[in-house]
Amino acid sequence: MTPAAPFGTVLTAMVTPFREDGSVDLDGVQRVAKHLVDHGHDGLVVSGTTGESPTTTIAEDAETLAAVRDAVGDRARIVAGIGTNDTRATVELAQQAEKTGADGLLLVTPYYNKPGQRGILEHFRTAAAATDVPVMLYDVPGRTGSGIGFDVYREAIGWDTVVAVKEAAGDLPRGTRLIDLGYAVYSGDDALNLAWLAHGAVGVVSVGGHVAGDLLRTMVDAAAAGDLITARQTYARMLPAIDAVMGVPNYGATTAKAALELLGVLDNRRVRQPLVALDEDEVAVLREGLTAAGLL
Repeated sequence: MTPAAPFGTVLTAMVTPFREDGSVDLDGVQRVAKHLVDHGHDGLVVSGTTGESPTTTIAEDAETLAAVRDAVGDRARIVAGIGTNDTRATVELAQQAEKTGADGLLLVTPYYNKPGQRGILEHFRTAAAATDVPVMLYDVPGRTGSGIGFDVYREAIGWDTVVAVKEAAGDLPRGTRLIDLGYAVYSGDDALNLAWLAHGAVGVVSVGGHVAGDLLRTMVDAAAAGDLITARQTYARMLPAIDAVMGVPNYGATTAKAALELLGVLDNRRVRQPLVALDEDEVAVLREGLTAAGLL
């Protein structure tokens, strides 16, 4: 890790495993965390969207974060997802994450209620001021229904705690401008990881990293060393897995958990409603993609 990459360079937005009764499986949480750190990761995102944060409670988020910290110690930076569409709840999550030992906070734009840019700015300001923990803003308008305007970015970089952006809006030229403003930019889109690295991103926040962590590490390190041939070859090898993980309508937690089940890291692929677990036909397509990438 370098100062330019405040949360590491290879991160995955971790799934949250569940027991048969629907409760959080903390043993499973620790198995996933150890698996990721053993396979190329120097950072983890806990209780993000892939962790099914819209369906987990504040108390469950604390337990999950503590379990991950216990599992990996100081082997990886841990970023806690705190984004909600209720600023009060976001502040509570931020303060809880600080007490539980998070190294960073992931702050997404409020979803569904779609505040304007002034509302987004004030939401970010309130959340960022609630702790001394470094913040990664998260722009993913395809999920939230609203994006972060450049004027918001310009103001937020002046706050002490805001240091990074997880970019999942696909705006590569703007990403270059964000780097010029002083942000550490992370790719938040597996399909664009190589493009973001070529545009100056310091690292990735992945979903496919649940199964392709070693390949991500090779690609990120090669890009950082200026070896774009190796980076491109590694990216090309990963493409069948990326397509498979992102290729069903309810991708994310569902495909990542099924992939971990195929690898034997988890013994099930349970999710919380309104998500539904992959059916056998979807698992077969996933298996084919992972096999084509040499991951099974």
